Amino acid sequence: MIKGFPSGIARHSPVSVLIYLLFTIQLISMGAMEMSGPFWPVHLRQLTSSDSLFSFASIAVYVGPMLGILLTSAFWGRIGDRYGHKLMMIRALAGLALTQFALAFANDIWLILLLRFLQGACAGYIAPAQAYGVSIEAPSRRARLFAILQISTNVGSLLGAVVGGLILDLATFFWINIVAAALCALCTLVAALTLPDVPPVKKPSSTAHPHTDARKSASPWRNSPLLPLLTIMGILLLARMLPQTSFSLYVGTVFGVSNAVVGLCYGLLALGFILSATAWARYFERRNEAQTLQRMTGIVIACIGLTVLAGTTRNPVIFVMTYFLWGALLGATTPVLMALVSRTADSSTQGHVLGIAQGTSQFASIAGISAGGLLSQVYGLQYTYLFVAGAYVVALVVLVAMRYRAPVVLTGDSPPAE
Repeated sequence: MIKGFPSGIARHSPVSVLIYLLFTIQLISMGAMEMSGPFWPVHLRQLTSSDSLFSFASIAVYVGPMLGILLTSAFWGRIGDRYGHKLMMIRALAGLALTQFALAFANDIWLILLLRFLQGACAGYIAPAQAYGVSIEAPSRRARLFAILQISTNVGSLLGAVVGGLILDLATFFWINIVAAALCALCTLVAALTLPDVPPVKKPSSTAHPHTDARKSASPWRNSPLLPLLTIMGILLLARMLPQTSFSLYVGTVFGVSNAVVGLCYGLLALGFILSATAWARYFERRNEAQTLQRMTGIVIACIGLTVLAGTTRNPVIFVMTYFLWGALLGATTPVLMALVSRTADSSTQGHVLGIAQGTSQFASIAGISAGGLLSQVYGLQYTYLFVAGAYVVALVVLVAMRYRAPVVLTGDSPPAE
């Protein structure tokens, strides 16, 4: 029986069915959001003749939602811990539907940027979906849960961009947002009607031992690996995002290949992640923290070697293969680290901790995109992947330092050592 569920619901809603339902909802909703993703600069260019405003808006339209999530994810996580994560999922999906519908009718650049910020601030679907999944899945399978949910985001992003391009070829940008709003509204209804309610876990009373409870409430920061884990995860995400703004220019300039090959390279990174993430999750789910960090060190070293190779090769075939292998290694990073982050918190604070992790991800993505654009302008495109390798070296230093720190006990359930 699923913990916290009425017995009748547990019989008719096995965990595996609910996990794949979460996968489908996230795939469709994230795919709906990515339908417009690649085409915002095209739409914004039609709304202004000012080059400076267009340059600002074409960056802000992507950074705005990230900033909104960064500023609100921990708050929504606390609300989910108190009132239930299903409610937060419904709130987020409804927010996506409403903002996409409003964006369909917005023809002013500043209004579009405001709505994109509100989209991130009012929505932020991924963190409550992760927290809901944690509440129904066994602790030993959390790495696989996070891998499945991140795969759904990657698949949705790939499919959404293709569908959005087809719509734009046949109709207008207005219909991309309308279709996206309809899909998000459908996901809202499906989540509300089919996902069982999981009662929030109540914190123990603080009246009997207030000093002990105060220490426990601070333990996710003072007596656990939460902060170094978030640091490592943030640096790895920053490294991944460094070539984002200069990728197409780098590939086109260095290798002189067609746009189709550029798109192939970009897609292979996601494909490598999709194909490897669940296998990595199964590999890591029976490892304890020390074993996981030891193997993660090897993965980061491999990422350093691959990105150095990507930055020094002038053979497009080698570059394409390197990008696919890099994506396969990335499947062992964020989902596994998110599982460790989840285990630092007890059941009553999963939403808050995962909200902080989601905010960390958004901050790292913003920092990576911004730093990558700045570094490519200052030092040139040719050093792009050497800077990525440098970021991985920093992550490696933090990993090694964490491995040799004083051992700590994870707050949540931890798999046994082998």
